[in-house]
Amino acid sequence: MTPALLIGPALLLGAVLIASGALKLRTPADLTEFEQLGVPTALRRPWIAAAHPWGELLLGAVLLVAGGWLGALAALAATLLMAAYLVLVARARRATPDASCACFGSTKRITATTVLRNAWLTLLGALAAVTAWSLPLIGGPLAALGVEGWAWLVVVLAGAATVALVMWPEPADAGNPAPQSSGVGSGIAADDELDYIRSITPAVPVTLADGSTQTLRELSGRKPLLMLAVSATCGSCTSTIESRERWRELLPEVDIRLVLTSAPEHSQLVEHEHPMSMHDSANHVGPSLGYSSTPSAVLFGMDGMLAGGPVSGADAIRDFVGDVYESLHGERPPA
Repeated sequence: MTPALLIGPALLLGAVLIASGALKLRTPADLTEFEQLGVPTALRRPWIAAAHPWGELLLGAVLLVAGGWLGALAALAATLLMAAYLVLVARARRATPDASCACFGSTKRITATTVLRNAWLTLLGALAAVTAWSLPLIGGPLAALGVEGWAWLVVVLAGAATVALVMWPEPADAGNPAPQSSGVGSGIAADDELDYIRSITPAVPVTLADGSTQTLRELSGRKPLLMLAVSATCGSCTSTIESRERWRELLPEVDIRLVLTSAPEHSQLVEHEHPMSMHDSANHVGPSLGYSSTPSAVLFGMDGMLAGGPVSGADAIRDFVGDVYESLHGERPPA
């Protein structure tokens, strides 16, 4: 077998895993993506979501610097991981034509190319597992490159870096993007669209119940988000707090999350299961969205724009939830 065939699979797959892990760290995911992709319930844990990108980085690094039995073991683990990704994206695409995933940090629609890419990566893992035995235990494919190989690697990396810099996507709020229709993200109801002036979802960071931090725009980028601003010490919030589970059953297509001004460790209303509660101890969310009392509610669309609200008061929020249901189902919700 030629040196290129011995070294190539581990080098390519290692580089892909490192890039994937780094991009996932740049845009952390919550359990929403796991649920949408059909990840088994036992694996939908906050600590697994947090460790996921670090695991890819570690696995990629081992593939680059280890050979022999250690490299083969890492390649086998990478093959199983890529095969799992392949099954998840293929099943998601078959179940939902417009399914999406954040495979490399940014949410994109799953297409036939996505499935083909994951099949190719699975094949690379299998080839790396077979060829790892011929590579040095310490140093792996990088040690086997030789002087001439290193020169070619530098050229390839420089070319890849140039392409990445040229093709790197701009932030979602760069320039003046035109609003896009995305179901609930387009507004509450067709009759209200001319009256409701939509604005950009602010990139205000909130802390989730597991201690991770995401912005409101990131949280609503994968699924429409109905945010309920409540407080454990607010008597008028009681009916809104008690209704949230019924509303979640009523609107499974929308993430319904509490936002609280207390830190997760100090909150009586913290929710650790998906959808996790959001915590805004610095109190930036309310002023950014224009409400000053609890309970209040705001609907965020998947297109990075506000879709409705804010509305304040328990009765107004109940009617607001009914409006969202009507816009999706064409009728008022059952009493």
